[in-house]
Amino acid sequence: MSKALDLGCGEGGDAVWLARQGWRVTAVDVSSTALQRTADHGSAAGVGDLVTTERHDLAHTFPTGSFDLISAQYLHTPLEFPRARILRTSAQALTAAGLLLIVDHGSVRPWARNPDPRTHFPTPEDVYNSLELNPAHWHAERLDRPQRLATGPDGQTATVTDNLIAIRRTT
Repeated sequence: MSKALDLGCGEGGDAVWLARQGWRVTAVDVSSTALQRTADHGSAAGVGDLVTTERHDLAHTFPTGSFDLISAQYLHTPLEFPRARILRTSAQALTAAGLLLIVDHGSVRPWARNPDPRTHFPTPEDVYNSLELNPAHWHAERLDRPQRLATGPDGQTATVTDNLIAIRRTT
């Protein structure tokens, strides 16, 4: 059975979805409350046996083992956070032919509180290059900026941009 790692799993939506697709998922978050909610959602969905939760402050500890898929969906924080190092460590934890999937915000949502007009969003290429991965061992399969229609908290809609970075381990 294929193994996935969900970094910053929150309440477990992605972990449960992956488990429903047949993945054995390790869901990681710094919050014990989030991890309990992930476990509860996995059980309620009938996939609790496929979802394991682990508490990690990724700035200091990282799950052991190797993974066929590592998912980092909106792994952002306003706190000091060694994100590039964590994503580089993630790439190292991939099995041969494993995939690191990173999805980031690529634009400000119009309903964001106090948006800073000087906010800079790195491009997918910027994110990929910040990982300093040896091209002999990793390949960027997709570096893209897809747009989607998003719905805000009061029902308003807007087109937002995401950054999509898919990195495959080649050896």
